[in-house]
Amino acid sequence: MVIDEEKAAQLRVDVDVVIRSMQAYYGSQQVSDFNRFGKYYRVVLQAEKGERANPSSLDNISVKNAAGQMVPISSLVSLKPVLGPETVTRYNLYNSIPMNANPKPGYSTGDAIRAVEEVAAQTLPAGYSYEFSGVTREEIISVDSHCLFSCFLWYSSTSVSAQYNSYILPLSVLLSIPTGVIGVFSAIGMAGIENNIYVQVALIMLIGLLAKNAILIVEFAVQRRHAGETLVNAAIEAAKARLRPIIMTSIAFVAGILPMMRATGPSAAGNHSISVGAAGGMITGVLLVCLLYRYCSYCSSISMKKYLPNRQMTR
Repeated sequence: MVIDEEKAAQLRVDVDVVIRSMQAYYGSQQVSDFNRFGKYYRVVLQAEKGERANPSSLDNISVKNAAGQMVPISSLVSLKPVLGPETVTRYNLYNSIPMNANPKPGYSTGDAIRAVEEVAAQTLPAGYSYEFSGVTREEIISVDSHCLFSCFLWYSSTSVSAQYNSYILPLSVLLSIPTGVIGVFSAIGMAGIENNIYVQVALIMLIGLLAKNAILIVEFAVQRRHAGETLVNAAIEAAKARLRPIIMTSIAFVAGILPMMRATGPSAAGNHSISVGAAGGMITGVLLVCLLYRYCSYCSSISMKKYLPNRQMTR
């Protein structure tokens, strides 16, 4: 809609009045309301459908100028056809076109990202670029899972070493983590889930839980060691004392995330990835640690009986 502002000034017609009149006649405008029969009614001003169906309907509309005279709106307004998109999508203030891509079965999201990068490098003309958004962008800018694992190992080693004044005790804490990592990737493999960002979040959470369980055992073993127990007896007593609470908390954790495995709806895929990965890692972490405890106890008793055959030993 093009308004001849010079002609409107000559005819003493306010441009704002022209715009409001066009809005009321063609776009509708609520001008009043009233209550009747216990109901609320709105009064909407708009021209009849047949009176606003084509550009020639402008000849039937007039506006009042400053002198109180009626001026045909068609003498002030002209319509100019303009072609353009219905909506304009922008990303970081640049015009953009959204595109969605899904990896084929057997390929991970990382493979799909590399494929998009290769195709874009070969086909995009000069002056054009691309950016990833949503979960894919978070996956790219997030630290690689191996780097996160290394950072966690370094942090755990330094913090536990500072707490116990030892560089050997953190190794016993870190040795419990691979048992859970094995379970995470085994569980998602059996469930047909890819190693996505949700699985990596579950992996980070699981590393913290397994390390916490190991720290509980190490803490009790250090206390028994300071009380005068031998190294093997301190480790065995710590494992016996902490076995029940670790199993109880692990069972409660797995039971708590079972509803996420049966989740439905838009976020079901993420819930399935987190719950399956965390549950698998927690189950294998606890079971393998229990087997390791039993094996260590058995080996310790055999070793002690070998060197002290005349002394009664209990496991």
